Amino acid sequence: MGEIFNTFLVHPIINVLVAIYQVLLFLNLPYALGFSIVVLTILIRFLLYPLISSQLKASRKMQELSPHLSRLKEKHKGDTKTLQQETMKLYKEFGVNPASGCLPVLIQLPIIWALYSVLQQIVTFNSSAVVSEVNKIIYPSLSFLKLNNPWDQYFFGLPLGQTPANLWPTLGILVILVPVATGVFQFIQSKMMFAKPKNLQAEGVDPKKKNDDFASVFQSQSLYIFPVMIAFFSYTFAIGLSLYWNTFTVFGIIQQYLVNKSHEEKK
Repeated sequence: MGEIFNTFLVHPIINVLVAIYQVLLFLNLPYALGFSIVVLTILIRFLLYPLISSQLKASRKMQELSPHLSRLKEKHKGDTKTLQQETMKLYKEFGVNPASGCLPVLIQLPIIWALYSVLQQIVTFNSSAVVSEVNKIIYPSLSFLKLNNPWDQYFFGLPLGQTPANLWPTLGILVILVPVATGVFQFIQSKMMFAKPKNLQAEGVDPKKKNDDFASVFQSQSLYIFPVMIAFFSYTFAIGLSLYWNTFTVFGIIQQYLVNKSHEEKK
């Protein structure tokens, strides 16, 4: 399975990354490897744009149905069969498929994981071995892409293969800005993903009971917990991976904004 994953996903992405790197190197752009990661991430994000948009729209619809679902739970408490029937009627009435957000996620995961695996390899290759290791992966038909010299693994003074945790003793507060920025970007995206709270009483929902709903509590807590977790992971992962994640998240924020704007305009 690992060999198939590398052959059909990881290796093609590495070839694309090296192609981008060679173009940026030809243009004499500084920090070519770092900017290659940024460009590759943007390309992947555009490739996944339709799938992610579909997922975000489905999520938005499900959030707007939340008050109605809570009202049904209160009305048919203890009657599981009736609750299921009424819930399905509600989905049909609003044209919502609760499983519609799952398929895009399942398709995205292998691609995103492959990109993560690529960057994990690229930024951790030893400088003395990077030429031979990368050139082994370049397709014979693309032999002109092969590296002649090790690439510069620094991006604006930060080594892409090192972690903020390892760099803390030498760079101090400067390197802490990486996980902090990662956490902030993730918080902004998470905040935008949640629909604005509605007037629950107008929807016939007891606000106190709504606050006790597991899904609502989990959503509220994850809004803060998830960005903190991502920031911690960013502190212990190579900076090159944080560069990829932050680029992916920033474009996620832009895409979420466009989806939210389009949704509001259709109301």
